[in-house]
Amino acid sequence: MIAVPALSVSALAVFFAAVAYGTLAGLLLPRAAYRLCVPAEETWRSDCPRGHRLTGAAGGWLGAARCGASPACGVLPAPGARRCAVLTALVCAVLAAGTGARPELAVWLALAPVGVLAALVDVRVQRLPDVLTATMAAVAVAGLGLVALGGGGRYPGALLAALALLAFYAVLFLVNPAGMGLGDVKLAPALGAALGWYGAWPVFAATMLAFTAGALYGLVLKARRPRADGAGTAAMIPFGPFMLAAAWLTVAVTAAGR
Repeated sequence: MIAVPALSVSALAVFFAAVAYGTLAGLLLPRAAYRLCVPAEETWRSDCPRGHRLTGAAGGWLGAARCGASPACGVLPAPGARRCAVLTALVCAVLAAGTGARPELAVWLALAPVGVLAALVDVRVQRLPDVLTATMAAVAVAGLGLVALGGGGRYPGALLAALALLAFYAVLFLVNPAGMGLGDVKLAPALGAALGWYGAWPVFAATMLAFTAGALYGLVLKARRPRADGAGTAAMIPFGPFMLAAAWLTVAVTAAGR
């Protein structure tokens, strides 16, 4: 008879608290996603497509994306609150299930909503805004630094991994700018720091997983929408979500193994 280890009350409490946190944080993302979903040369949105001011948009970024003028404007082209809540709660659940009650979980949960927001924007307009990638890098480096003060983890390794992954993606961008976006390069330090906290192997594993998943998605996309000249397929693939998903999954699996 195989004995199944029981989850402690504290582990269950942390898990459900993380899911609740992710749900509430996700509900705050639609307005920010709508405002950030613009081409690089355009300013962030502050009104609906018909020019009406968004509800609470005067200096506000969090909450639902609603037009403050009239329901006649219809639904704004923004991700729904339910979708944002489910995605963020799922990410937080995976991270909490793998990491448990370790102190670095606070850093992963702080990064999760920003990462989901970045993925939503990247899917819609194929760009990762600097405000999001810079925030994630700052949270990862500073947050893990605070956790390292209490012992545990590999903070020097996390910093080295952040720089190494940044350099790796920068080289790819310089070699083939059409196949790798600059936003992906700027996202790399945050993910490198998180993965490097557990060692060098998670960095390699997550990178390979992201490229494998991205390549498979590209093949499926090309098969469904073939082009006569075969060009332009790479430009249609937002790579940020693959980087984020691979990093989160690898962090959770690696932490669970320890």
